[in-house]
Amino acid sequence: MNLHAKLLARAASQRPIRIGLIGAGKFGSMYLAQVPRTPGVHLVGIADLSPAGVHTNLARVGWAPERLQAQSLDEAVQNGSTHVSDDWQALVRHPAIDVVVECTGSPLHAVDHILEAFAQRKHVVNVTVEADAFCGPLLATRAQAAGVVYSLAFGDQPALICDLVDWARTCGFPVVAAGRGHKWLPHFAQSTPETVWGYYGLTPEQAVRGGLNPKMFNSFLDGSKPSIESTAVANATGLGVPSNGLLYPPASVEDIPYVTRPISEGGVLERKGMVEVISSLEPDGRKIPYDIRMGVWVTVEGETEYIRNCFEEYNAHTDPSGRYFTLYKRWHLIGLEVGVSVASVALRGEPTGVATGWHADVVATAKRDLKPGEILDGEGGYTVWGKLLPAATSLRMGGLPLGLAHGVKVVRPVAQGQSLSWDDVAMDTQTHAYKIRREMESAHRG
Repeated sequence: MNLHAKLLARAASQRPIRIGLIGAGKFGSMYLAQVPRTPGVHLVGIADLSPAGVHTNLARVGWAPERLQAQSLDEAVQNGSTHVSDDWQALVRHPAIDVVVECTGSPLHAVDHILEAFAQRKHVVNVTVEADAFCGPLLATRAQAAGVVYSLAFGDQPALICDLVDWARTCGFPVVAAGRGHKWLPHFAQSTPETVWGYYGLTPEQAVRGGLNPKMFNSFLDGSKPSIESTAVANATGLGVPSNGLLYPPASVEDIPYVTRPISEGGVLERKGMVEVISSLEPDGRKIPYDIRMGVWVTVEGETEYIRNCFEEYNAHTDPSGRYFTLYKRWHLIGLEVGVSVASVALRGEPTGVATGWHADVVATAKRDLKPGEILDGEGGYTVWGKLLPAATSLRMGGLPLGLAHGVKVVRPVAQGQSLSWDDVAMDTQTHAYKIRREMESAHRG
């Protein structure tokens, strides 16, 4: 609880945390909006495929032009300004950088960036949770071997859920369930970038104003992002996942402790200790009052009569038995909160969420019938969505991870609703992302 004090001390001693940001889209821009307001940090450089787009986004979030005068990374280090380029390798390899924030949203490229950061002995805050979903456990192992910290990004829901789980366990509570909220109806799984804004609840004009990517936001809507984030949480906390995908039980905040109980006690869980996502819509599409759509939650168990009496005495809202209590944060602020991860990694040497095992996976699943010769367009696109499965199930079926289902050719028919396997596609086997994924699979078969 003293990160801010530590940041002030770094500012006073003129030893700021030196940061390199890769990717300055919507999430990165939200972090950039907070950097000038945070003591003890210096954003030395930004690498992006479109430096002109970076300058546009920096102007949008309110950066003063004089902060961008540096003609090189060395000059930026010397005068406290920020250098913008398209050269991520120069940024990652610069000796002054302490923490790399990977914010591209491209899982294949993210793996390259992260592995190089480890090679250069840099800490990494990984915003591209899609990469963590298919190889996070091995990335965590590689970071440990390199003597650096690898972390999920605070502000994004997985790290916030991990924080709630850690709170519960530190207090001595068994975690019954944990997760996030989502606006969900089953037919959203077939949503495309053309249908996303109407389902999501934004106008096209609002989307343009915010610089929002329809494919990325469709990944939220169609169930891919909830599956990806639930995978990251399960792998970080050891919580289990449903045997055949997320259930999305509808519930208000008040009803979360009712539904996040085992089936044997009137809830929806196969067993205690699982990840789940709560829908903000009733099955008929009606909006649930006081929903958890944009938030996170954890349900814990009061194991003794004394603890359950304490719940009652302090007006903690529980299920009817008084045994299960849910703590929640109804909102998350996404990139505006990433500074917590940067400070924790650099000043405490602690991640804000990191994989500790391989418990869950996200398998690419057909949105429609797919024919040989078609090219998969990955997360949030027209061809596949991501289904959450236990890692053992995915390994047994040879499941194609969603993060690698982009730009690859289908080689045999796949029916709508069927999860794809490695044998259904022709893969580029030379990428770091493919190799590290297969290495992780081999280690878990052994």
